Amino acid sequence: MVDIPEGSKPRLPKKWPGFPILLDSPGWSPTLNAETVEVKVPFDDIGVVTAGTFDGVTAGLRVNASVHAPLLCVVDVYKIASGDLSLPGKQNE
Repeated sequence: MVDIPEGSKPRLPKKWPGFPILLDSPGWSPTLNAETVEVKVPFDDIGVVTAGTFDGVTAGLRVNASVHAPLLCVVDVYKIASGDLSLPGKQNE
């Protein structure tokens, strides 16, 4: 997520909801099939990625207007790929 400075005109994804923040990653297009989601993201230090693990989660996100509340809040978790958020995913080489 990145703030969009007032008056700037960044390239925005087609599904951008109109908030003054980028909730998407323009240029990073996931490839989906029945078993996998593939996202290719460039890193200066790939060691950070190869050492990490991940899980897949679909969730509802609330954007709060008040500065006295967290800006982004997960309000519902619909599905966790592993079933238990055990972070079993690893980078494929």
